[in-house]
Formats: sequence, structure tokens, C-alpha cells
Amino acid sequence: MNTRFESFDLNKINLTQYLFFTGKGGVGKTSAACAVAVNMADRGKKVLLISTDPASNLQDVFDTELNGKGVQIEGVPGLEVANLDPEDAAREYRESVIAPYRGKLPDSVINNMEEQLSGSCTIEIAAFDQFSHFITDNTTEKEFDYIIFDTAPTGHTLRMLQLPSAWSNFIAESTHGASCLGQLAGLQDKKDMYKNAVINLSDKAKTTLILVSRPEETPLLEAERSSRELSDLGINNQLLIINGVMGEASDDLSQKILSKQQQTLDNMPPGLRGIKTYTIPLRSYNVLGLDKIRAFLNSDDCISADAESKLTNLHPINDLVDDIYAAAKKVIFTMGKGGVGKTSVAATVALALAKKGVRLHLTSTDPADHLSYVFAGAENITVSHIDEKQELRDYQNEVLAKARETMSEDDVAYIEEDLRSPCTQEIAVFRAFAEIVDKAENEVVIIDTAPTGHTLLLLDSTLSYHREVQRTKGETPISVQRLLPRLRDEKQTEVVIVTLPEATPVFEAMRLREDLSRAGINNKWWVVNQSLSVADTSNPMLAARARAERVWIKKVQQISGDNFVVIPWLQDPSIRSIGNFKD
Repeated sequence: MNTRFESFDLNKINLTQYLFFTGKGGVGKTSAACAVAVNMADRGKKVLLISTDPASNLQDVFDTELNGKGVQIEGVPGLEVANLDPEDAAREYRESVIAPYRGKLPDSVINNMEEQLSGSCTIEIAAFDQFSHFITDNTTEKEFDYIIFDTAPTGHTLRMLQLPSAWSNFIAESTHGASCLGQLAGLQDKKDMYKNAVINLSDKAKTTLILVSRPEETPLLEAERSSRELSDLGINNQLLIINGVMGEASDDLSQKILSKQQQTLDNMPPGLRGIKTYTIPLRSYNVLGLDKIRAFLNSDDCISADAESKLTNLHPINDLVDDIYAAAKKVIFTMGKGGVGKTSVAATVALALAKKGVRLHLTSTDPADHLSYVFAGAENITVSHIDEKQELRDYQNEVLAKARETMSEDDVAYIEEDLRSPCTQEIAVFRAFAEIVDKAENEVVIIDTAPTGHTLLLLDSTLSYHREVQRTKGETPISVQRLLPRLRDEKQTEVVIVTLPEATPVFEAMRLREDLSRAGINNKWWVVNQSLSVADTSNPMLAARARAERVWIKKVQQISGDNFVVIPWLQDPSIRSIGNFKD
């Protein structure tokens, strides 16, 4: 165990009334929030726990039917739990904005408005709308000792809601439009409530922001980004929980995991080093049911967990490669959330196809030198790198220069904030991405990232696409014109969805697939990466974790129609270990 950090012990931490848990999907936000809520209620406190996560499994955690108003949890006097549905709220909000225009504007314009309001940013706005009631309501404040949220708003969303132009007619009337958040006019009457919500969030005496991560590079970088964004808004009362820290090693695999975690913690991102940091040990169980919630911060008993036999009769990675090869696919994507191993899977597929004599080009958002030695001496492969930060800077500069020609400073400020949105980064790499896909005219192209289905639809809709072109060069490159038809042609394009054998990553991958389906893009193969179920281990903790994975592997098997591959956990699940699982 890394002794530099204290264990997360509620006896030693002074909690404020409002607690916000934030972090990447799958890091343990909900488990930590539930554990704090139950433990404080067990101490006689009145606690309200609220989830605004679209992939929330609070109903499973408490084995109780929940609603958006709050349900008393049997066996925990003093605890009420509300499970808000931001997707329902987003649908209602979307309809409230669009309804006045139905029958008055062409269907193409209505379709564009609907797509503008279908992204994750709109869902987050709707979620913020819901929990703003709880953080500004005086009755709630007086009734409960602690009000705990298991999902926090991003700094980008909070900044957007504070800008004057977000509440003007600018969004509805400007020819520039907004690439991500769309129209906020439907929320005009709630401006004061949002202002008060942000004031309460930044009040150190009232609110603590709890960043949750795992001892892994990608979640820690996400925590650093969130911390910085929120600090810029004056939300500085922060602490960090690192969940899933390995205790003792008893075999080769557990020693590799322990060593990798310690190395990651020794190289913490600079922006997190000044934040008070606590750890929660790796647990052998899924956090479901009151006994497991109560135990989560305190104990584990995996001594009796016998090592099970490895999962067998699964597709090897070669089945996926052979299928792509036989179908003569020209464009291959590995898609999924950050940290699931898209680059390693893309590199594996590239090596295997190259050995079959396929001439191909691999592009990645990982630095090109990270890939170079993997392919040293390999025939038929060329490699390139999309520098996301540089593409984003170039795009932002072009858009702002254009905006300043005709817009007020307030409106330029709105555009500037809009350009920080996740959708904007996708649009920024869109041009470089389109140029690379266009190489499929002459060779197979493998790409380890891509715009989501939502962004592709956004760019494809006539009105929005016209706006985006105007915001850049004022012309449509041939590569862009060819792109979407090629992506929608399943004879040419293969999308491989990469996930992990855990609840949140699988739910997020399912939402990605729904996005792609709406965009008319086919997905056949899935990869379940970093699995303990197919690894050799005699460690009781890891054996118990492997058993917990199986329900999610079965879920992927059902979703994919048995077109899935399971890759074992590796010492280094990056492309450096590609040789360990290419066969």
C-alpha cells in the first residue's frame, strides 16, 4: 500500500453540508458517495443522496425502486435517495425549446435543432437544472445535515451558464451557432437560481468537491483537468480520493498491478499534488446492497474467494482480424472512452493485418514516437499522429478571428467558451481526421479515435454543417464530402468498440453504440480489455474481482451477438505490450 496518502476515514475528515463527487466514468464515484451517505446516516445524521448520472445504478446498489423526489432507504433511518434522470430532463428541455417552431420552420431546420440539443453537454445542462433546485432550496438545506451528489457539473458547463450571451438572443439568431450546448433560451427564467447554485458551490464553508480517481494515468489526468477548471471558478475546497489501490501482492499478476499503481502514484499529475489525497483499497466485491456499502470504506473479506478457472471458448483476437480481412474493410476505428485501450487494440489489429500482406496506415492521438518502435521493421505499415491540442488551437484561432469581425465582446466571450466544449475538440480534429480517412482510397486506414455519432450528425445536418464550414475556411474539402458516406458504408468501414469488464464502461459503450446507430454507422465487433477473467492469478482479491467481471462480459456477449474478444490484464496495457496478446 502506498503510505504517502491517508486512508479515507470519515472519523478524521470534517465534511461540509454539500458534497459533490466527480471523476471519470467507472472510477467509483457512486460507490464512494453511497458509502459516505450510509455511514453518516448510521451516525444519526439526516442525509439526502442525489444522482444525476445517466448511467446511474443507484437502484441496484440499494435494491430499491427510486424516483426523482427522494425515497427513504429501508434499514438506514435518516437516509433518502433521489435518482434524477437527466436524459428525461434533457428530452423535456429539448421539446420546450423546439415546440414553438414545429410547423413554422422546415423539417430540416427542426432536425438540426434536435441534433444540436442531443449531445452530452445538453444532458449535463439538464442535470444541472435538476440539482440546482436541491443546492438552492432553503427547505432542503434546513431538513438535511448532508446533501450528497454523486455527479458534479464540469467547469465548462458552469462557465457557460454564467456568460451574459448565454441568456441573450445571440444563440437563436447568430449565423455562427453553438457547436455543443445549443440554445439555452428555454432556461432564461432560471438564471438567478443557477447564479445562486454557483455561489453555494464556491462557498468553502458549505461545499466540498471530492475528485475521485483510480491509480491510473487517464483518470488522474481527468481529475487534474476538473480540479483546474473548477478552481478557475473559485471552487477551491477540493479533496482527492484514489479508489482501488492494491494492498498486498501474492502472485506475479498482483505484483505487476501493484508495481504499476505505485509507479503511477509516484508520478501524480502536478495539478493534483497540492490537494489533500486519500485512498480506498481495492475491494473484491461489487458494491451492491447495504452490507457492501457499509463495508466499502472499512473492510474486505476475500480470503475465502477461491481462484476460478479462466474463461474459455472465447474468440481470440485473430477471429476479429480474420473477419475484417475477409470483408476487405478499408477504414477501421477503435472507439471507446479514454483509458480503455483503444490505441493498443488498434496497433494489434494493424500488426496482424500487415502480417497478412495488407498495406495500411495507422493514425493515433497518442504521440507517434510512442508507436514507432512497435512497428520498427514491420512491413506494409505507415504511422501518423493527430495532435489534438494543436488542431484545437488552430480551430479556435480561426473561429475567433472570424467572430471578431462582426460580433460584440459578450458574444465573442460566448463563442470562446463554446470552443472549450468536448464537441468542439471533436470538430477541431475533424479536418485532419477526414484527410486521413481519405487515404483509404489507396490503403487500409486504422484510427484509434473518431467523432462520436452525435458530432457526425451535427456536422451532417445541413444548417449546422454550413455554419461549421463558415466558421473555418468557408469551403468544403473533398475529403469531408466523402467522409460520412464512407463511414456509413459497412462494406468499407468497421467500428470496433473497446470497453472494460465493469458496469460504467459497459453502459458508456452502449450509449456510444446508440449514437453510432443514430448516425447510420454499423458496429459489429467489441473488445473487452484488461480482464482478470482470462488472466492467470491465484491472488484471492483478483480471483474475486474476476468473478465480478463475468456479468459484464456476458452483457457484452449479448449486445455484440457473440462478436467480442476478451483481452487479459497486462502489466502495461499500452502498445508496449502488444506482443503479449497479438496471438
